[in-house]
Amino acid sequence: MTFTQLEVFAALAKVGSFSRAAAALGITQSAVSHALKQLETELGVCLIRRAGSASALTDVGTRLLQRANDILQQKEALQQEADHERGIARGTLRIASFGATSSLQLLPPLLEKFARQHPLVEVQIDEQVDEAVIQSLLERRVELGFVVLPDERFEVVPLAQDELVAVLPESHALAGKARIEARDFHGQPFIRTAAGSGAHIDQFLTAQGAVPRTLFRFEQLSSMLGFVARGHALAIAARLALPDAPRGVVYRGFEPPRLRMTALAALRFERLSPAAQAFVALAKSQARAVQAGAHPTYNKKHSH
Repeated sequence: MTFTQLEVFAALAKVGSFSRAAAALGITQSAVSHALKQLETELGVCLIRRAGSASALTDVGTRLLQRANDILQQKEALQQEADHERGIARGTLRIASFGATSSLQLLPPLLEKFARQHPLVEVQIDEQVDEAVIQSLLERRVELGFVVLPDERFEVVPLAQDELVAVLPESHALAGKARIEARDFHGQPFIRTAAGSGAHIDQFLTAQGAVPRTLFRFEQLSSMLGFVARGHALAIAARLALPDAPRGVVYRGFEPPRLRMTALAALRFERLSPAAQAFVALAKSQARAVQAGAHPTYNKKHSH
């Protein structure tokens, strides 16, 4: 078994195609097939199911993927540790982000400071929906990711608290209210978006007995805002994820406020590579600087 074989397996699991895996790894498609065949032969199991040009994990492959990614993460950590002993800080750090709140509000200042301190470390950001970020962390495809608390599966550094807001057409009757109640959304035409913590929004509405009429489902906040501006429906999003209200759109807070805490997360801080540990240290420093430290009710594993 070689690291190359494990890298091929992990790449196939991520991109779902032999040709795309070859392109991502910078090798030929036949080399990808050969490496996977050797790995499957050595393990004695089928890891990837071929279906034309596409590929998918078998049940066994799904179970073994986490082990493979863990080995690859530890390989990266091992090399970084060795480089550190030689006075060199370099390597690759992979982080999963879930949208505008983390990608545009929280990451930029952290990345700027990190780049100044560790110029030879390449940081790769993979923006996904909330659930995919969690899956990437659990499967060890990334070392760090941004999550909405509470989440007992991870060790976390809380970074920012914001609140859910109603996103309304300027002409809508609700726009005249200073604060909105969740039940104001009951029966209203509604836009469901994967961005802006969709599951968190669903829980909020359900807890208040509000059942809007979901007519539209969008991945992008820009699409949601465009439809709201035209008066087609109402929406809810996290305030930090939103730009300044575009023409025809107003934001209104809820009564009582629905707060949301976003944190940087990892499965175990002690197993992180030196680069990831340095990034976590910066996150902790930033959290202290803006007085956004952890609150004990959010997660037993909060780091102070």
